[in-house]
Amino acid sequence: MVAAAPVVSAQSATDWPNLARYRAANDSLGSPAAGEQRVVLFGDSITEAWARFFPTMFPGKPYIGRGISGQTTPQMLVRFRQDVVALKPAVVVILAGTNDIAGNTGLATNDMIVDNIVSMSEIATANGIRVVLASVLPVFDYPWTRGLDPAPKITALNARLRQYASASGAVYLDYHAQMADSRGGLPAELARDGVHPTEAGYRLMAPLMQRAITEALARR
Repeated sequence: MVAAAPVVSAQSATDWPNLARYRAANDSLGSPAAGEQRVVLFGDSITEAWARFFPTMFPGKPYIGRGISGQTTPQMLVRFRQDVVALKPAVVVILAGTNDIAGNTGLATNDMIVDNIVSMSEIATANGIRVVLASVLPVFDYPWTRGLDPAPKITALNARLRQYASASGAVYLDYHAQMADSRGGLPAELARDGVHPTEAGYRLMAPLMQRAITEALARR
């Protein structure tokens, strides 16, 4: 899957965070059943594309995908209450930040990205939701915005996320260490376009995420 260059659409002009994307699905979902430990995976296209594999990779698990292609952390922060808190999950897995580094909605420093992710985490914690903070996946170069040298920026951002997770009691989910090649990017077998995982990439990620969710559920 190769992401197209970001464009200004009628939707983004009138509904910048794309609150409409999951509104009907959220309304029809209902509250978790008694004893159900619902998990929301919250993110961008990486999460959105992964959702189609949930039934085979996580059979029987109440895992709900709430990813939107191309989104950056400020957009995700706006829709966090609607697409996470209102669903009453036990755990949220937040995977975000790569599109900020790619400049999808304009200039974003690591400080700005961390601020938005911290705000999401604090909202979750205030509502009794346990937090898993996922590292940003490795990227050597974005196919839709070349020449940004994202690899060292991603490494620095992940160090900040790990530090915050440790200080806040969140679980840090380190995809990056298991997926990065010698350039600090993703090898072709894990992501043909260098950004979006192949099925093999998701199969590598799945047990890492499952362990992080299990750890989060075990915390009090």
